[in-house]
Amino acid sequence: MSAIEQTEAARPRGTRLPRRARRNQLLGAAQEVFVAQGYHSAAMDDIAERAGVSKPVLYQHFPGKLELYLALLDQHCESLLLAVRTALASTTDNKLRVAATMDAYFAYVEDEGGAFRLVFESDLTNEPAVRERVDRVSLQCAEAISDVIAEDTGLSKDESMLLAVGLGGVSQVVARYWLSSESKIPRDKAVALLTSLAWRGIAGFPLHPVDGLLSAEGH
Repeated sequence: MSAIEQTEAARPRGTRLPRRARRNQLLGAAQEVFVAQGYHSAAMDDIAERAGVSKPVLYQHFPGKLELYLALLDQHCESLLLAVRTALASTTDNKLRVAATMDAYFAYVEDEGGAFRLVFESDLTNEPAVRERVDRVSLQCAEAISDVIAEDTGLSKDESMLLAVGLGGVSQVVARYWLSSESKIPRDKAVALLTSLAWRGIAGFPLHPVDGLLSAEGH
């Protein structure tokens, strides 16, 4: 059950929950409010009301709005990184691997909770703690992609990282455009189009070794 689903299940006031369940419920309520209003317009009163708890209960778990936002950001940065790593490990056919990685970004952006807005469209990026987390997850995702590129092509670490940053950046920017434009292109078709574009570039690099992850079966 997601944090938002736990929020819905525990909305009525007066319900006693185990500490972990209450924390998840509060995070779900906070996500709804932050996504809808942005950090600066959101108030702890709004979050407590959304969760169906008193403000003292909210402050028992989170000492302030920033701490609550950072806890939520940590959760969703971890989810994105896990999705990318899972996609990269899902197959040894590299055209399918590229498609899976692209789709991981699309799925993350399409999630009905709107958590991607906290990571990619935050109104609090001038806050060092937020900027550090956003930069870190972008770097970690790129490093995961870069490791595969370097192993398969023999390109240098710097060259592989440059390509990886490009692939990750294109994925999230296009996914966000696809969602915001309310495109009539189905997600699988959008992913296939973007994969075709990316694969035409990455497949041009020679394989190293021949049986590496950028295997001939992916060409």
